[in-house]
Amino acid sequence: MALYMKKSGILLCFLFIVLNCSKKEMTGYDYSVFSKQLNIFGVQILSTEETNDLKINHAANVLAQYLDNDGDGTPDNPKVINALIEHNATLVMFKTYGSKKYKQFFGSSNWPDGQTTVKRAVQDLYDDETHPGGAEKGIFDASLEEVLHLITFGGYSNAYPNVFGTQKGSEISKAVDIARGGYFSTIPEKYPGNAWYTYDDQTCEYGCQIHEYLYWAITSVLGAQEFLGRLDHIQHEWRLNTHKKVRETDKAFYALYINDEYKLPKNLPDGKYVNGIPSIRPFEWNKIEKKKQH
Repeated sequence: MALYMKKSGILLCFLFIVLNCSKKEMTGYDYSVFSKQLNIFGVQILSTEETNDLKINHAANVLAQYLDNDGDGTPDNPKVINALIEHNATLVMFKTYGSKKYKQFFGSSNWPDGQTTVKRAVQDLYDDETHPGGAEKGIFDASLEEVLHLITFGGYSNAYPNVFGTQKGSEISKAVDIARGGYFSTIPEKYPGNAWYTYDDQTCEYGCQIHEYLYWAITSVLGAQEFLGRLDHIQHEWRLNTHKKVRETDKAFYALYINDEYKLPKNLPDGKYVNGIPSIRPFEWNKIEKKKQH
């Protein structure tokens, strides 16, 4: 797998405050590293100056397409949108993973509203892993994964905790346990032979495993995982890389997927939202800070 997949499990537990992946609550982030912003249906995208505008716009289009999958100009699931807004869902974009600004942002304790107890949903995405039209070149576009992570953990898990929650006993956790060949609170030394979801990142706790599973299952149904050579790269983690394989094998997930109540996406985003997106605007942290003080 590409680097973004290897670091994904680490950051799922590091960033997903709303999932309680860690017993220690995050205290905040340093938003002064960002200089550009977009807002899509109440979900914020922040980026550093070095991040290419084309990549930012692509991620914004993918976000809009996931949320308004039928393209009618209105988000498909108001409950999910409300949960995302309530949890201050934010996609943060950097030029590269591990950069100076990345470390500054995640190593701080500075909330935009001055509070340290507000639940937040923050997901990272990087310029060098964002590949518009990547499948045509045999390259996976990480925006399809990371944007979806933000929607599932910030939106679906909070809107439908008994169904998409990260605790053992939720409906999606039952599907995960079937896919892994049993319930494992941590990564087993070896998965059972009948498992088709065999994620092996030791930093990815049970809740993190659930959201990685949702990413694999949803994007496989949508067709994102079946381009030439893709299965060879992912089968150590996930074997059902097509709609047909998921439908015929992972019946627990598929029953949730086709349930119209949840409005899970039925069309794979291509980065070309039919209704257009707002223009990138400056993000000036100092002005926000001054406004708070008056």
